[in-house]
Amino acid sequence: PPPKVRATHPDCSVVLYFQEQEAECLEVIRSESQTPAPPGPPGQQGCLTEWDGVSCWSAVPVGHSRAVTCPDILHVFKKSEALIWRNCTELGWSFPSPPYYNACELEAIGSNNDTEAKASYFVTMKVLYTCGYSTSLAALFLAIGIFSCFRKLHCTRNSIHIHFFTSFILRGAAVFIKDAVLFSDESINHCTMSTVNCKAAITFFQYSVLANFYWLLVEGMYLQTLLLLTFTSDKRYIWWYILIGWGVPMLTVCVWVVTRLWYDNHGCWDDYTSLYWWVIKAPILLAILVNFLIFLNVTRILAQKIRSPDISKNYKQQYMRLTKSTLLLIPLFGVHYVVFALFPEHIGVDARLYFELVLGSYQGFLVALLYCFLNGEVQAEIKRNWGKWQSSMESNVFNLATQDFTA
Repeated sequence: PPPKVRATHPDCSVVLYFQEQEAECLEVIRSESQTPAPPGPPGQQGCLTEWDGVSCWSAVPVGHSRAVTCPDILHVFKKSEALIWRNCTELGWSFPSPPYYNACELEAIGSNNDTEAKASYFVTMKVLYTCGYSTSLAALFLAIGIFSCFRKLHCTRNSIHIHFFTSFILRGAAVFIKDAVLFSDESINHCTMSTVNCKAAITFFQYSVLANFYWLLVEGMYLQTLLLLTFTSDKRYIWWYILIGWGVPMLTVCVWVVTRLWYDNHGCWDDYTSLYWWVIKAPILLAILVNFLIFLNVTRILAQKIRSPDISKNYKQQYMRLTKSTLLLIPLFGVHYVVFALFPEHIGVDARLYFELVLGSYQGFLVALLYCFLNGEVQAEIKRNWGKWQSSMESNVFNLATQDFTA
């Protein structure tokens, strides 16, 4: 059989530890209940095995004691060699002495005010990224509609933009789906959830994130190809771009799903402590690194072309227009991911959540703004069609008025 690796979410490690200890203790209690008690006077048969919510106390005769050590859990109990004792009396087990919170030096737990403040913080975060993704989805759908409706905007460059917009739409939808599946019902224990629906939601989310990064990579690759191969038709490369943008993430996610099913089919697959998380993380870091190299190379090529005396002013303006959006997006999307990738997942959680959820939720709106709404070609086409529509309406009104007058 393949080796199994149990990788749990850090927030759930405590819950799962106590559940495992309780399951082992209940198994002992079950086996004792099936064994007939030895003959003896009532009340003198001893204390049976008991689970008190923290430790498992093995059975002992009346008048004897049992000692246990503190649970070995990071960030819950401080390391202490003190023992907790319980006596077996005729009335049953005595209370633990000393109490766990004294003997084990329980880590300081935040006050109710701190807990409420933390809950309010996460509620605020959710409201912010929900507004951000909603705004981005509306802007992206509008941008796709603009590129699709106007025939003069149908070209390879805008086709790539549409795919890029679609990846942002999938990413926003994946966030909403993941929230609906994992966190909509507060009665469900997220730490023990291991349903097909939650695994499918996480898989769709990972695919959307990967596709988002790889279509950003395609945008950079297309820009570099356009600058290097000026006289080459860009239509011949469109299927390669589609294969990279959608195919590579699909292959990566399939490998990740098979790996999780075979080696680590535990929980809801939303943990980032497993070694198999690198099946997703490594391709993302690779896309960011390649994009950064493209960013440097495009900057170098652009500087050479602008300085070249053989390039006319119109071509220089065209190069500036083509590169402006991508040069802004590549460092904007990649820098903070590279910074966070250098640290473990549990470091800088608040900053990571803020960048990836709050600021990340508005990236789709920023993309639609740069590539569509602030695009001079798009603005000119909208103005031209708006003028045609106004002229048509005025002509229709004039014809109607003329018909009424002549009638």
